[in-house]
Amino acid sequence: MRNINTEEIYRVTKEAFKEMAFHYLSAVSLTLEKAKAEETSGRAISILNHLEENANIAQEKEIPICQDTGMAFVNLKIGQEVHFQGNYLEDCIQLAVREAYEEAYLRKSVVSDPLFERKNTMDNTPAIIHYQIVAGDKVEIELCSKGFGSENTSRIKMCTPATGVNGIKEFVLETVRLAGPNACPPMVIGVGIGGSFEHVAYLAKKALLRPIDSYNSHQQYKQLEIELLEEINCLNIGPMGLGGKTTALKVNIEWFPTHIASLPVAVNINCHVQRQKRIVL
Repeated sequence: MRNINTEEIYRVTKEAFKEMAFHYLSAVSLTLEKAKAEETSGRAISILNHLEENANIAQEKEIPICQDTGMAFVNLKIGQEVHFQGNYLEDCIQLAVREAYEEAYLRKSVVSDPLFERKNTMDNTPAIIHYQIVAGDKVEIELCSKGFGSENTSRIKMCTPATGVNGIKEFVLETVRLAGPNACPPMVIGVGIGGSFEHVAYLAKKALLRPIDSYNSHQQYKQLEIELLEEINCLNIGPMGLGGKTTALKVNIEWFPTHIASLPVAVNINCHVQRQKRIVL
């Protein structure tokens, strides 16, 4: 049994949410540079240059890359040999988010009641937290600040098995076409396939948390990621929806076994900023 103090979870989570608001991941910067080198549209290249300039200013002045500093998502993979000491784990995570958004002067975008009152909580909590028990004595923390311009373009569909690979492709491409400029392209696209109604949406979000320079370990799903990215970048939506080859930077797929009668699919779209971080304790 390994003891971990929840104060450490609080500390690293708080610092991560502050850092994510101001800094691109190195993999995102490299992917944007590669996209710019391959882009043929002068307008698209100009927009990609502006995005790069915006990111540099955000880093130098420590101001948010985007005014929508997102809703906080936390995915915890907890080793079954871990014992937490200190304050209640979830309270520590919510406090970390609250203080990060306050101290870094990030926009508070969460409302307490989604339908009737819609009163701002004024501290960007509660964060959405998922827990998973895994083997071992480590804790893996996956964090994401997700803007809702892109989140609102996400979709889910309960297909039949006859839909097949081509039907899945058509649904993903249709979702991207409908998103258009509203998701602030170039996009990063998470696709979930399989499971059930609620689990396939989680898979799509989990796919977004995977590094932008990674591929699915299953060869056929890796190939589908590559094919979908190529087809999406032929839609001519382009950076900020103004045309070009760079509609998406990456497609990540996560899958799970499903029922014999079903083929669930979900698409969760993110903007190019891809504010995420992975920490292992």
